[in-house]
Amino acid sequence: MHSFSRVIHATSLALTAALCLPSFGQEAKFSNESIWASGTFRTEYVWGIRSMADGKHYTTQERDADLGACIVKWSYKTGQPVDTLLTSVAAFEDASLGFSSYEFSSDERFVVLTTESEGLYRHSFFANFHVYDMTTADPARPVTDFNRGKQRLAQLSPTGDKVAFVRDNNIYISELATGEETTVTTDGQFNHIINGATDWVYEEEFGDDQALFWSGDGQRLAYLKFDESAVREFHMPVYGTLYPDPYTFKYPKAGEDNSEVSVHIFNLAEGASKEVSLPEAAYYIPRIKWTQNAAVLCVFTMNRHQNDLRLLLTDDQDGDNVATREVFQETCDTYIDINDNLTFLADGQSFLMTSERDGYNHLYVFGFDGSEKQLTRGEWDVIDVLGYDAKRKRVHFTSSVQGATQHHVSHVDMRGRMTTLDKSAGHHGDEFSASFDYSIHNHSTANTPPVYTLRDRNGKVIRTLKDNEGLRTAMTAHGAVEKEFFTFTNDAGVELNCWKMMPQGHEPGQKHPVYVAIYGGPGANTVNDSWGGSTFLWHQYLAQEGYMVVSCDPRGTQFRGREFEHSTYKELGKLETEDFIDLAEHLGTWESVDAERIGIQGWSYGGFMTLLCMTKGADVYSAGISVAPVTNWRYYDTVYTERFMQTPQENESGYDDNSPVNHADKLQGELLLVHGSGDDNVHYQNSMEMINALVAANKDFDFFVYPDRNHGIYGGNTRLHLFNMMMDFVKDHF
Repeated sequence: MHSFSRVIHATSLALTAALCLPSFGQEAKFSNESIWASGTFRTEYVWGIRSMADGKHYTTQERDADLGACIVKWSYKTGQPVDTLLTSVAAFEDASLGFSSYEFSSDERFVVLTTESEGLYRHSFFANFHVYDMTTADPARPVTDFNRGKQRLAQLSPTGDKVAFVRDNNIYISELATGEETTVTTDGQFNHIINGATDWVYEEEFGDDQALFWSGDGQRLAYLKFDESAVREFHMPVYGTLYPDPYTFKYPKAGEDNSEVSVHIFNLAEGASKEVSLPEAAYYIPRIKWTQNAAVLCVFTMNRHQNDLRLLLTDDQDGDNVATREVFQETCDTYIDINDNLTFLADGQSFLMTSERDGYNHLYVFGFDGSEKQLTRGEWDVIDVLGYDAKRKRVHFTSSVQGATQHHVSHVDMRGRMTTLDKSAGHHGDEFSASFDYSIHNHSTANTPPVYTLRDRNGKVIRTLKDNEGLRTAMTAHGAVEKEFFTFTNDAGVELNCWKMMPQGHEPGQKHPVYVAIYGGPGANTVNDSWGGSTFLWHQYLAQEGYMVVSCDPRGTQFRGREFEHSTYKELGKLETEDFIDLAEHLGTWESVDAERIGIQGWSYGGFMTLLCMTKGADVYSAGISVAPVTNWRYYDTVYTERFMQTPQENESGYDDNSPVNHADKLQGELLLVHGSGDDNVHYQNSMEMINALVAANKDFDFFVYPDRNHGIYGGNTRLHLFNMMMDFVKDHF
């Protein structure tokens, strides 16, 4: 093992440098250069924390100039480093090779190291994987012959002696001791059959590309097989060459064919796979998870409308197929969200899971026999389950118990007794040690950057890890204004959450133009009492330049119960547009607002809303910036769109009545439309169709395209260029 002193010294210097921000005089000004192209407003985070099995230590990945990437072991109790477990030099005898991530085996003897990663989609990537044995001084071994191509999703078996991975859409198992490779599947083929990984739409909309799972005893490997032969291909030109070649991938648009998905279990002792028998209602298989019984797999199934969720357990494994039995079903009139808030309990007969069955998302204990026990109650939502402490029999979770703008951490025991340890306003989160004796707690508000503290199991602060004092100093030096929360009641009588930022130096009686910043869709609120990072800084820049900045969460957004969130079902865009129009009309009555100069800006779903507000709401919004918008839900993917809209064949008017393409003739104000040509998510096609509609209606507008940029529109100076262009447009037209 190498001495850890050099690693920690290098890390300490890096942290010190991050805090040594330049001093600012009274003339310090926000600018796009300082926000997007410098470290002036760098936010410090505690990230990459991985609790070790003993619950007393954790590891982080650091960087040293001489040793390369390093895995450093820390003590929860003292907050001090106690060892450097691995370095690039030890693993590869070469500090330059490095590794981008690591994963321990359950006994922490082996470490899987990821090198030479190449991104695919939002979560997925190709890489070369190596395994290092912590008990020897031998260099890390490749999991396979890298000349055969890069791999995906390398998974150590719980026994620590094998690694399963995907290459060229097939699954392989490598024996660590001998390097012998077992072929699990042979039918994988690009754009036809995928084994062990998800297709594009599952990765994007069900949130994971992992479709390969070891059983607890390491004797079985469960995996999904995607037959995407019937899914139509989408062709996306890639520029930068003399003859641009298209990138072709399978993308199922609303109402079109999806992949046919099946579940299989490879038995290592038998050396063969068996398919799991599923009912006809199993159109989607968003999750598979092993129970605490290493021989029993749980399969989640959903119908195409995504309003019928079932949990099936594998049963008899004789014959050619694996039988299943249903242990849970939930249905509703709208849709059911998929999440990972599931824990199988040690009794082998029950599980913890969240459900919206009482109108709000709450925690339940469900029995395999159909029984249920509700653990949390109230007109608020459980947001995320952080873990189950089996020793103390309590569930840790975040929730909107103090309102939709707030996130608080609580725990509840099996009798439903709930405790919230820190009730201070803002956004709270915890990352727990394996023993739940410690947590790394983060807390921020809309106006204060995150503070990270180490706490014991009772919430007592042991020490502060990072406080972002340097960032707070920089914000003060630049005259940052406060984000203030307020509510207003729309014309339908519904109270909506909002915030505002007044211009720097605002005086009573002054009237200002308004920049309404929105998203407005399911699954992402903008009115949060939490640190907003670069977006918040952009809004500070606007406030510095004399603009009032406002945001609002319309009907259809989250953390206010199912009725509020599902109110937009089958008509995405209708109620939200009405709410944003009501907002502009409400702002227009304020003494401080110039009602003739209210503009709006949004990205993705927010871009969709911007176009509707600039057309349906043309009499209240004088200018708009729409970035990477959906312009017709017929162009978007099956899983997301049909969850909220059903199919175009079933809901033609819902798709067409709220498509900005069909309202282009109503545009009156100034419009800037922006898209990346390499957007694999919201295709460039959306903006092309909007342009056609605007041209047909003889409407003037500005348009800019970023070649080969994806939905995030970033890389190099891209963000700086984009926001400079946006500021120029704002100054000219807002």
